[in-house]
Amino acid sequence: MNYRHIYHAGNFADVLKHAVLARLIVYMAQKDKAFRVLDTHAGIGLYDLSSEEAQKTGEWVDGIGRILDTDIPAKAKAILEPYLTAVRDLNPDGGLTLYPGSPKLTRMLMRPQDRLSAMELHPDDYETLHRLFDGDFQSRITELDGWLALGAHLPPKEKRGIVLVDPPFEIAGEYERLADGLHKAYRRFSGGTFCLWYPLKQGTPIAEFHAALQALEIPKMLCAELSVRSDRDTTGLSGSGLIIVNPPFTLKGELDILLPFLKDRLKQDRHASARAFWLRGEEVPERD
Repeated sequence: MNYRHIYHAGNFADVLKHAVLARLIVYMAQKDKAFRVLDTHAGIGLYDLSSEEAQKTGEWVDGIGRILDTDIPAKAKAILEPYLTAVRDLNPDGGLTLYPGSPKLTRMLMRPQDRLSAMELHPDDYETLHRLFDGDFQSRITELDGWLALGAHLPPKEKRGIVLVDPPFEIAGEYERLADGLHKAYRRFSGGTFCLWYPLKQGTPIAEFHAALQALEIPKMLCAELSVRSDRDTTGLSGSGLIIVNPPFTLKGELDILLPFLKDRLKQDRHASARAFWLRGEEVPERD
């Protein structure tokens, strides 16, 4: 339990994850009925990019730093606007000092009738997150292993919602755990929208992970992946992916616009790549 997201806040993986999360929330809000967002690995909620930890890695410079307040093609700009507006609202004097984690971003996009349930196991991070939302009756912050929340907190009483599963991948077997967690959670809340994050790096079992997800036979499962550099000469993060279960019907088309832009803007070498495809659903590719 050593992972601290402050070292990575605002990096290229956050840009993809938070841009998609914002789209899911905006879509959910099109209906008047309340919804809940369950964030299983919430972190501290708000990150100071001027802190010693963030400055040590500077990952945000090649992430949100390449996008905020820059020229963006109109179609991609419209897709990114909810996410980028939230970031700007946290920095009213301009520049980029504060960056929202997923619970803060969620809370900024919610309506009065919507609710947030955020889980964080790291004791120090839980205390920080709890202080951030202290007195906010729309948010429930719990010190809990997020994997347990997939059973104990589903289905939400609103019967509508988004489940964000963003584990730190600190230990072996996390891809298997993610597939198993989705299997259990989907049985409890088959009408929910699930958004699962996973890393792309040298040696990761992505084909096996995708096959395990396909074997769950969940009807609609969309995948989005963004790699900003080759994984051949590094053991670090070279890209990241999202699995979206029960995605909005507009999301595939939005990803087809957004991902090429993010690849071109965030690439770190000529091997950058991006793709959006159906693992199960409308256009499932043939397996090799």
